[in-house]
Amino acid sequence: MATQTIRMYATAWCGDCFRAKRFFDTHEVTYDYIDINDDPEGARIVEQTNNGSRSVPTIIFPDGSVLVEPSDHELADKLQLTS
Repeated sequence: MATQTIRMYATAWCGDCFRAKRFFDTHEVTYDYIDINDDPEGARIVEQTNNGSRSVPTIIFPDGSVLVEPSDHELADKLQLTS
């Protein structure tokens, strides 16, 4: 599924999700935040992407690439930013 916006599938209780959200916000990166506890389709996408696991954050980029539980460094590399 190709989208024009970064899509971050997450949960409110996830520390890594909070960190990734803070990274995007700090670097003024536009993204859609989907809480998989509130969005059954989002939960399905996460499970499908992660071989049945609900690993979050699962971040899907417009080019179709995926990062799961990425570090700030991995996000910076992907977006060609400095962390």
